[in-house]
Amino acid sequence: MSQTSNPRRVKPTEARAKLVSIRISPYKLNLVAQSIRGLKVQRALNELEFSHKRIAGDVRKALYSAISNAENNHNLDIDNLFVAEAYVGKNIVMKRFASRARGRSSRILKPFSELTIVVRELGQEAA
Repeated sequence: MSQTSNPRRVKPTEARAKLVSIRISPYKLNLVAQSIRGLKVQRALNELEFSHKRIAGDVRKALYSAISNAENNHNLDIDNLFVAEAYVGKNIVMKRFASRARGRSSRILKPFSELTIVVRELGQEAA
């Protein structure tokens, strides 16, 4: 017997994209995610295009991926999409050591993050 398919984790009017193992702290990534939360997709892309943050390019790629998923996999209209959710989670932390004075060492933490973007269609036909 074959395995039953898993139910969708998002609603029929939603699509999502997830980036895992992004080499930046969750705090810094969340600053960029906050700037696009709740915006229409085109406005969010413009916001990321002109952002001075280094990670904005990767977030922009993830948003494009969510838009493509909405269009190709779920047949949603691109013009009616907005960023419903953009949330950040912690991932692994690389631990490194740096030499200090008098033969001591100190710990350097290099955190990784993950980003999930959910786009939703708005309008009467979606409701």
